[in-house]
Amino acid sequence: MPYVSFLTKFSFNYSVNQPYFEQLGTLLCALRHLDACLFLWVDFHFADPDFVGFFVVVIFQTTALKSGALRHDIHYWLGKDTSQDEAGAAAIKTVELDAALGGRAVQYREVQGHETEKFLSYFKPCIIPLEGGVASGFKHHEAEEYKPRLYVCRGKHVVHVNEVPCKRSTLSHDDIFILDTESKIFQFNGSNSSIQERAKALEVVQYIKDNYHHGKCDIASIEDGRLMADVEAGEFWGFFGGFAPLPRKSATDGNKKADPIPPKLYHVEKERAEPLEAETLTRDLLTTDKCYLLDCGTEVFVWIGRTTSLDERKKASEAAEELLRSLDRPKSHIIRIIEGFETAVFRSKFDSWPETAQVAVSEDGRGKVAALLKRQGVNVKGLVKAAPAVDEPQPYIDCSGNLQVWRVNGDEKTLLSASEQSKFYSGDCYIFQYSYPGEDKEEYLIGTWFGTQSIEDEQTSALAHASKILESMKFLPSLARFYEGSEPIQFFAIFQSFIVFKGGVSEGYKKYIAEQEIPDDTYTEDGVALFRIQGSGPENMQAIQVDMVPSSLNSSYCYILHSGATVFTWSGNLTSPEHQELVERQLDIIKPNLQSKTYKEGAEPEQFWQLLGEKTEYSSQKIARERESDANLFSCSFVKAVDALCIICSCDEFHLGIFSLVDGWNINSLIILLQAVEIHNFTQDDLMTEDIYILDCHSDIFVWVGQQVDSKNKLQALAIGEKFVERDFLLEKLSPKVPIYVIMEGNEPSFFTRFFSWDSAKSGIHGNSFQRKLSILKNGGAPTIDKPKRRTPVFGGRSGVPDKSNRSRSMSSSPDRARVRGRSPAFTALAATFENPNTRNLSTPPPMIRKLYPRSGTPESSLAPPKTSAIVALTASFDKTPRTEPDIMPSSRKETPTPDSDSAEAPNETSMDSIQEDGKEEDAEEEEGLTVYPYDRLTTTSSDPAPEIDITRREAYLSAAEFKEKFGMAKDAFYKLPKWKQNKLKTGLQLF
Repeated sequence: MPYVSFLTKFSFNYSVNQPYFEQLGTLLCALRHLDACLFLWVDFHFADPDFVGFFVVVIFQTTALKSGALRHDIHYWLGKDTSQDEAGAAAIKTVELDAALGGRAVQYREVQGHETEKFLSYFKPCIIPLEGGVASGFKHHEAEEYKPRLYVCRGKHVVHVNEVPCKRSTLSHDDIFILDTESKIFQFNGSNSSIQERAKALEVVQYIKDNYHHGKCDIASIEDGRLMADVEAGEFWGFFGGFAPLPRKSATDGNKKADPIPPKLYHVEKERAEPLEAETLTRDLLTTDKCYLLDCGTEVFVWIGRTTSLDERKKASEAAEELLRSLDRPKSHIIRIIEGFETAVFRSKFDSWPETAQVAVSEDGRGKVAALLKRQGVNVKGLVKAAPAVDEPQPYIDCSGNLQVWRVNGDEKTLLSASEQSKFYSGDCYIFQYSYPGEDKEEYLIGTWFGTQSIEDEQTSALAHASKILESMKFLPSLARFYEGSEPIQFFAIFQSFIVFKGGVSEGYKKYIAEQEIPDDTYTEDGVALFRIQGSGPENMQAIQVDMVPSSLNSSYCYILHSGATVFTWSGNLTSPEHQELVERQLDIIKPNLQSKTYKEGAEPEQFWQLLGEKTEYSSQKIARERESDANLFSCSFVKAVDALCIICSCDEFHLGIFSLVDGWNINSLIILLQAVEIHNFTQDDLMTEDIYILDCHSDIFVWVGQQVDSKNKLQALAIGEKFVERDFLLEKLSPKVPIYVIMEGNEPSFFTRFFSWDSAKSGIHGNSFQRKLSILKNGGAPTIDKPKRRTPVFGGRSGVPDKSNRSRSMSSSPDRARVRGRSPAFTALAATFENPNTRNLSTPPPMIRKLYPRSGTPESSLAPPKTSAIVALTASFDKTPRTEPDIMPSSRKETPTPDSDSAEAPNETSMDSIQEDGKEEDAEEEEGLTVYPYDRLTTTSSDPAPEIDITRREAYLSAAEFKEKFGMAKDAFYKLPKWKQNKLKTGLQLF
């Protein structure tokens, strides 16, 4: 979103002798952050002249990107009655403005009625031009008696609104019309208009209602062809003298788009555009000391070399205006671009555009912008010198859910045990299903993971299995595709401790390497192996097996090297104690029962290098991962090949400033063409339930699928995302292995909704996009849905929560397994009462916007009604005689009271998804009546396992004597140890 924008209106006869830069500050009429600017515009829309025929409007927008760079855009808007002299003066003054502010802005010429979608996106939902204004100054639009006005609305993503004569002959089947009367607003939907266009037009209706009628008027929707029998239709047609069939019309000049033409390059010589002959367009044709014009039909680009003078830049702008006049295309856009700041739209017109280093520019312009804004009272902190964002990525996903993992074996999949489900092989493919508590319901993520050595057939099989699971669950889960080495933070947060071995164990991999006569390097425990240890903490740590060569070492990482029973750990000079602690944790998994020899970089023994090879140079830089950039939203639509022949010729073209790219593939023996259109300054309301959208933030690709999308297209959503990555719409060097998510409407996870101001209630409204927005408009807002409260999500990653390291997750093969911890008797009684269906409070609605940070209290929690019986049980537990032993043993899922009480308590005990006990787990109290089992029945490999125990607390069921025998300490001493040390001891005894 824009960092800061300002809007100014001026007449060129205002003060011809006053320096333009000073005049800009004098005539400033709105200077705020973008949202505030828009609201201010709305407030004075009807008091002052706005977009009026004789005026020129200049918008200067500065956007602070996540990379630390600042992007400047200047738009100047020409009213329909602006003269050629005024338009030419506007172009020259805009060039002067850019030069004064550092010479890096992209400049757009906007013509009334033909504005770019980027320009209109600043003024959502619409711009309604008013009549009035004179060339020498401002003239208020005269207030007059309210009379019916008719507006035509066009556009699926942003709306072009124009006032038209209020007569029946103006209406057509192709467009949407809004009739604004004194007491009611009518929306007439042409029979050939799309649902999305009708939904967008309703936003204009809302705008007119709020601003023209102060929110007090009726709304009516009129469908094309509805007869007089309908009361509202009869009232509508009464304003046009009665109903009569509408004739079919051809496209008028107002809504007819110019045909795209092959790009043609001109160079500017002596204020004239001279054609430049070239077989193909390449970057080498542009020299830094000249200006060039690139004519693409709907727009003309003016490319300005960095060493050109201000006078040459002015002449290039004049040449572009003259070119359009000579071609009789006054409505085409003119876009001026400075060398080094070319947009993706411009670069895509060339057959080749090499990647170049960032252009070094003076900071003087940035300082001038800051000075100008500061004079207007704007906080310019961070504008003078921007720095790249360095925030650590957050997972935005609850990490205490249930996980199932399958390994793909040919056309089959094999379920892995809990102890093996975080150990992957580079030659195999895997499928995982993760269920976790969301804001108001259980959420699901189904993903595939492809090793770097995996074969294509098994990758295809994995995707097919994942699609079947998705379809069987009625498209409720999100779907993800990950490649080894490109996993996102969400993946690591789910698996927590993740290991990747070389080689593979699937039949497909074994068969492939045998056919190709490739040596089998699959990991074996008694072999020689080198692991790189990486991650940020106990809940995000990985051990990656790398090649057994010295160059695999890196001073920024720790390593584990083992050869049979000999184990070395190696710490680079740039590592921290936290990194070295991760090595200890991974040793407990890779070589749990062996003592290791620890060495710092530079102090390795000879045996170390004998195993690894002769010492050579190696890197000291951390492995770079793709950083998240500013998100871009694209709308995807499908066109059959027969209907798209006219579009094929415009492949790779940008129409009206919108990215319009067509690609095709075969689906069910039909050639389907995919068209992607960028949506600027997007919000949640831009997501239409009939369409598929792609959110590109460079490090991740999200494919959002609306509920009303055909089921066949839903299954193709991942293929759409892959095609988007392949074509690299924004020319950002997307990795073909970038993570891709498929998000289903109504089940959006937090790691997707964080890009929006999200209202989950909107997807709960039934109907298509038009019906939903009409319902909201008539009812005064989205309905509030009463949903049961869920516990606060537990997000992994780099959190500052102090007790975070004490959390453990049971990874069970059963998705329905209850996630419960050890509880005291008082808490059990209290929780059971809260979970009673007769007393549970379901009236408090969930928050409209997701809170992405864990363990924060909610105001609603203090409003819950008192639970009398729960408080009585809690008080009674406090009155009991204190036990002499420390309360250190956690509770079990197994209850041992009378059969009646057992049967009564069991349902509540296993339905505790919405309650999470406060306090640290090591403070859990000992439960009276806890069943004691012998050690042999509590181990993870027991042939006769103890029934109904908490598998995360196996040691709790040992007798005190046997516990001390096995652990060498009493239980109270054991539970005072750090959690990771407890787990290490339990792992050695096969109790973890």
